[in-house]
Amino acid sequence: MDKQGGNEIVYGRVPVRELLRSARQVDCIWTQKGLEGASLGGLIALAKERGVPAKEADAKKLEDISGGANHQGVAALIPAADYAELEDIFVRAGESPPLIVIADKVEDPHNLGAIIRVAEAAGAHGLIIPKRRSAGLSYTVAKTSAGAAMHLPVVRVSNLPAVMEDLKKRGVWLYGADMAGSPYDKTSFTGPAALVVGSEGEGLSRLVREKCDMLVSLPMRGKVESLNVSVAAGILLYEMARQRTVDN
Repeated sequence: MDKQGGNEIVYGRVPVRELLRSARQVDCIWTQKGLEGASLGGLIALAKERGVPAKEADAKKLEDISGGANHQGVAALIPAADYAELEDIFVRAGESPPLIVIADKVEDPHNLGAIIRVAEAAGAHGLIIPKRRSAGLSYTVAKTSAGAAMHLPVVRVSNLPAVMEDLKKRGVWLYGADMAGSPYDKTSFTGPAALVVGSEGEGLSRLVREKCDMLVSLPMRGKVESLNVSVAAGILLYEMARQRTVDN
């Protein structure tokens, strides 16, 4: 086990196998591209059985991940904090209407950390992220969140659109941040609500966008065309929090 770039890494075939057999949460595993064998195949199968994403990496990336150690073609990333369950968000909300943040494929750990920080500060009850094409609870995310990752429940799911449907059934209204949406200051955010923000480059993915009940936008009165996703999330979350305070 080692820490590289602020992330806790386990490398080597036996250590990774035992990690996957344990109850410890695992963000993902990397296996070396072009390196085949029953041992690596068994690790990939074990990862899939646990719902852990298995990614291919070239030899250079694995060497970087493991800090030049003898990785034997495999390494695993351990999250800096445990992931929560969806029900934990509703337990945290208690009698209050839940306020949830959904981050769709936010891959930059600094952006995800900043979103967690502002979500916790604004009074959100939890964050939901997808397992694939998303930053996880790495040590970089935990550090950028300034400790908020230890307090805000973060739920990691395999099928984000399906979870959004589940939230709708629970009475949660889904607001997607999108430049084509209605002005945020003309929108009512009272009641159970989830703010859905998209990736840095592509915004909301098609399926996630279609699952939103309403799209909301921020006015861009300067020369730039868009805001950083964590900045946009902060503005929208504090407006949602303000309306809840006024409503009460």
